[in-house]
Amino acid sequence: MPTIKRRIFSGSICEQEVFNIPDKVKNLSKAEPQERFKTDEDRARHREEISRRHFIRIVNSTFSPKSLYSTLTLDNDHEVYNFEDAKRIVNNYIRRLKYIEPDAQIVLVTGRGKSTDRIHFHMISNGLSEEQIRQRWKGGNVKHIKPLRKNNYYNEVNHGQDYTALANYLFNHWTAEQGGHRWKATKNIIQPEREEPTIVKRNYTESKPPKAPKGYKLVEARSNQYGYLYFKYVRIYNEKQKNLRH
Repeated sequence: MPTIKRRIFSGSICEQEVFNIPDKVKNLSKAEPQERFKTDEDRARHREEISRRHFIRIVNSTFSPKSLYSTLTLDNDHEVYNFEDAKRIVNNYIRRLKYIEPDAQIVLVTGRGKSTDRIHFHMISNGLSEEQIRQRWKGGNVKHIKPLRKNNYYNEVNHGQDYTALANYLFNHWTAEQGGHRWKATKNIIQPEREEPTIVKRNYTESKPPKAPKGYKLVEARSNQYGYLYFKYVRIYNEKQKNLRH
């Protein structure tokens, strides 16, 4: 049974996955880890995690400290009580923003406040000023607008421009009553870069990871009982290395 390794680059993040594939798989680009599910709930959780990983990757691929994070709320005159009406508000707002800045990149999620139960919105954007965000919001208040952090710490380790925590926070706003997609994004959002997988001969383990790409450092290593290995690297970002990737 061959073992393959593949790398996925999302902004300042490099992920390396190592896993076995059946001999019958000839097209390595379509190879995926072999998952085993005991229940339908396990299968549903797996699908949700695939969606979560994709969302994290597009956030890390698209946004940087130059991006703005905004929280948008509805006042009493504009409050809505269902997500169909909220979807209409989102679509109209993004349309207004794209009218003034066609190249703007936007990801927007909808949720309910835990204490208020009121519908609200979070947005990450490129190419929009604070003034434009506030002026085009017609639903009430913009609670805050702030740039993304240059340095993000996880377990006291500086991951730099790794926005995984923010992406997880936004992803978790979705509830089943919303239905449909978990987020709204403009078409020019940047997708992660997937390298062609390669067959490997080495025996990797959590303590013996693949070599980090030049300019990156290892920050996470984990495995499961099926032989799947996951390694996460973050870019060591400074002026001399700002153009490095591999």
